[in-house]
Amino acid sequence: MTPAINQAKKHKVNFKIHQYQHDAHSSSFGLEAVEKLSLKAERVFKTLIVETESKTLIVAVIPVTHQLNLKALAKTISVKKVKMADAKRVESTTGYVLGGVSPLGQKKSLTTFIDSSSQSHHTIFVSGGKRGLELELSPQDLVLLTKAKFANIIDKH
Repeated sequence: MTPAINQAKKHKVNFKIHQYQHDAHSSSFGLEAVEKLSLKAERVFKTLIVETESKTLIVAVIPVTHQLNLKALAKTISVKKVKMADAKRVESTTGYVLGGVSPLGQKKSLTTFIDSSSQSHHTIFVSGGKRGLELELSPQDLVLLTKAKFANIIDKH
């Protein structure tokens, strides 16, 4: 059990666990999940951690098929700019390794934004807290568990 699964169980939300054999040579953890679990890519979301100028960490949950729009996220949180957070800081703050960072069960509760596109799906997939582990749950339950807000934070292409 990971902290992400424990959090979902504790709050009694409906979720499913999906596991696959992670390939250490895979370059995209999210797209690997899409392929190995035979999922629609727009339903699989990655968890990214950014840092503001004041060193505050923010969680962004976006579809694996898109890039995070840093300017849109900065505007959403009313700061001038954000940048991707340092990997070591991400791991020590969340308690997860890169490629297995879940928006759930993080060591420290961080402000979280989920891309609005998630609302068009009954359920979405997010990391379950380790590589090769995905949790399927409703976007509304993810908001409930993370106290997140929906926002338009991806590059449209």
